[in-house]
Amino acid sequence: MDYKDTLLMPKTEFPMRGNLPNREPLMQEKWEEMNIYEKVQDRTKGRPLFILHDGPPYANGDIHMGHALNKILKDFIVRYKSMSGYSAPYVPGWDTHGLPIETALTKNKKVKRKEMSVAEFRKLCEEYAWEQINGQREQFKRLGVRGDWDNPYVTLTPAYEAQQIKVFGDMAKKGYIYKGLKPVYWSPSSESALAEAEIEYADKRSPSIYVAFPVKDGKGVLTTDEKIIIWTTTPWTIPANLGISVHPELDYSVVVVDSEKFVVASELVETVASTIGWESYSVDRTIKGSELDRVVAKHPIYDRDSLVMLGEHVTSDGGTGCVHTAPGHGEDDFIVGKQYDLDVLCPVDEKGYMTKEAEGFEGLFYDEANKPITEKLQEVGALLKLQFITHSYPHDWRTKKPTIFRATAQWFASIKDFREDLLKAVNETKWVPAWGETRLYNMVRDRGDWCISRQRAWGVPIPVFYAENGEPIITDETIDHVSNLFREHGSNIWFEQEAKDLLPEGFTHEGSPNGKFTKENDIMDVWFDSGSSHQAVLLEREDLQRPADLYLEGSDQYRGWFNSSLSTAVAVTGKAPYKGVLSHGFALDGDGRKMSKSLGNTVLPSKVMKQLGGDILRLWVASVDYQADVRVSDAILKQVAEVYRKIRNTFRFLLGNLADFDPATNSIEVENLRDVDRYMLVKLNNLTKRVKDSYENYEFAGIYHAVHNFCTIELSSFYLDFAKDVLYIEAKDHHERRAIQTVLYETLLTLVKLVTPILPHTADEVWEHIDSVSEVSVQLVDMPEVKEYKQAQELESKWDAFMSLRDDVLKALEVARNEKVIGKSLTASIALYPNSEARDLLESVEEDLKQLFIVSGFSIAGDFDSAPETAQTFENVKITVTQAEGETCDRCWIVTTEVGQVEEHPSLCPRCASIVKENY
Repeated sequence: MDYKDTLLMPKTEFPMRGNLPNREPLMQEKWEEMNIYEKVQDRTKGRPLFILHDGPPYANGDIHMGHALNKILKDFIVRYKSMSGYSAPYVPGWDTHGLPIETALTKNKKVKRKEMSVAEFRKLCEEYAWEQINGQREQFKRLGVRGDWDNPYVTLTPAYEAQQIKVFGDMAKKGYIYKGLKPVYWSPSSESALAEAEIEYADKRSPSIYVAFPVKDGKGVLTTDEKIIIWTTTPWTIPANLGISVHPELDYSVVVVDSEKFVVASELVETVASTIGWESYSVDRTIKGSELDRVVAKHPIYDRDSLVMLGEHVTSDGGTGCVHTAPGHGEDDFIVGKQYDLDVLCPVDEKGYMTKEAEGFEGLFYDEANKPITEKLQEVGALLKLQFITHSYPHDWRTKKPTIFRATAQWFASIKDFREDLLKAVNETKWVPAWGETRLYNMVRDRGDWCISRQRAWGVPIPVFYAENGEPIITDETIDHVSNLFREHGSNIWFEQEAKDLLPEGFTHEGSPNGKFTKENDIMDVWFDSGSSHQAVLLEREDLQRPADLYLEGSDQYRGWFNSSLSTAVAVTGKAPYKGVLSHGFALDGDGRKMSKSLGNTVLPSKVMKQLGGDILRLWVASVDYQADVRVSDAILKQVAEVYRKIRNTFRFLLGNLADFDPATNSIEVENLRDVDRYMLVKLNNLTKRVKDSYENYEFAGIYHAVHNFCTIELSSFYLDFAKDVLYIEAKDHHERRAIQTVLYETLLTLVKLVTPILPHTADEVWEHIDSVSEVSVQLVDMPEVKEYKQAQELESKWDAFMSLRDDVLKALEVARNEKVIGKSLTASIALYPNSEARDLLESVEEDLKQLFIVSGFSIAGDFDSAPETAQTFENVKITVTQAEGETCDRCWIVTTEVGQVEEHPSLCPRCASIVKENY
């Protein structure tokens, strides 16, 4: 007889190798055929809603690692919530308007923008956007992200645009929308105004100049032979200078240098002297800033005045304390100029070129004008110092080119009118991490009014009409009409028809006695688009609700979507659009560097999935501290793949050893299990609690480590290791074998459910191999419940202590193995010399200690102090390891002197001989 045939070895068709790149697409096809998203929604219908509202990625290009991190995190949460008592629909979205698509068409697709109408160009933009959406949609689905992919929200759809117009109208009705001439961030490279959210800072090399303005009328405080020194890093704004600002509370000194007299802030005299290179100087007198109010200086280049004004924005941190003021090119300049009734001079056009108002420099690009303007200042004797500095400077986040401040007529949302409501809403929101609250609170507290107009073609038009007298028209009637037009035809109708055709039939206005109207040509800031999604999506769709339970995006969205959504929602509803906000960091390479094509350090999700599979990528997301910046590389993913292998092989072992187990007939009641089996159920229960708590708190790394440790330590290194002696060796229906299988079955079901949100492909593959389950997918069941076991604490305490003692035994066996005393642990016999505490513990264990230690011989040979000198010493026990005496059983591999006692089976131990005789 071949005794191998009498062993109950594991049997399962669940493969050891995941082969995820090939197997996952097949699983996704199956999900699509069964319409898994709809099945989940049907199952959870009627439960409380949990809404995670998707922040729309921009529809342009392939998805990158940041996209993958974001979408997978969302999927973890939505999948978990749908398995824990909630109905959790997930509606993915896309942001589709704005400059990148215009640029992609004109540069990459070679579209000749100027040879077509705005409406024709916009149609091409829409077609391109849908192409990008379809490409990204397939890539997101490949990640295993479950959602209503057939019915996403898209910011260019008529229904969305119609609701966006309503948001604008509601804000206008409350007086929050106005048009004004004001300096805003302007991007010459985009030829458009920008919001603060579209600004990023980068180093720029700029000329740093000190310029003297002669006093024309000193108002009895200064004399006409004195000059006021200003400092600036933007010489191109000198032609726009209309004044000089000083702080009323600062002291100013009249400094004598050779035969000249200069005015600078007293605190900065030494610094200015050192920078300009004054070898000797003296202070003639000191004047309070407030005394300089309305002193008149002369512009150094032009025959016009430069008025001295008092401004609280002036500091003594640098420069001269006398601030060059050009109301058309700076927010503080504009405010102080307005107080003194100065004009708003802006001699730079939308492309960044100097206009005729900058006499002598017309036609020069603003940055190129720096040199000739500086040379002119030198020529007239006004330039005291020129040097170059590198400093942080605002850039257009799309084109990566420098921006300027430029006064233009723009549409604004007045944040100051409801700032307190915004701050209250921030305080009422739950922020993870907690610092997010402070970050957004400070942004809202310090931000100016929101410039919402853009001078582009591809976007939602600002729904404003103008009367003949120039008065803007925004009424309930016009807003409702335009909204309905957009819902029926889309916003392109705005560019296809004349103003008169877009107005309600028979519309009249006192400002247009002849019935003539014009329309606004600017579009809305794209942040207004996506920021309106709380109404255009959460309110519009019946399966969602406002406010959402959670917004989850990258940390850059504090200034972006979190901010714009808050502004529009509070303006319209008085409340935040979200109950909670969770943010994540950026995906970096393995060395912590930003990924870029030029560095060649990008890790593409598509490549990872082709090589390793989506579940490996998802497991990586679970493994990182995503609230900070995260690193990813081939080496890191390889480590994650090893952890995946451990989890997969654990499932395979569990499935293989349950091949002959029917839970309906073979399960053993908990009270009839051995202590060690119940201990494993307590440990499993602890894992369930820990994992569910981690899901609730969005702490996915805790799940990754808890599951990995459970598979490695509690299962592989302990329970499954010694269980083999029972599972393979004992008769099929032996009580201990069925007891262990009962625990394994509970472990299998619990583990597969716990990892489903993170490893959905693998979990469903495992589920297919569990014959006893009736649901077609593990996604259609709930998370395991945390159970109450009798005397669980005492049981755990006892067996944790045993595990510690067992670790000592394993260490002793390892030492003996290294010293060639034994080979495998089953060739060993161990003698223990415990202290009283360890003796009591060992004597309380009813299970076979040889089996638990996986040795062939075991004895308690004496007390701690009576151990021989050769014993290995540990805290509570001393241990000797020797070769076990006897022969090896051909069936169970135990070494015993009893082999051969049963005549029919001379190479077996009595236990194996008995099993074979009775069953084979």
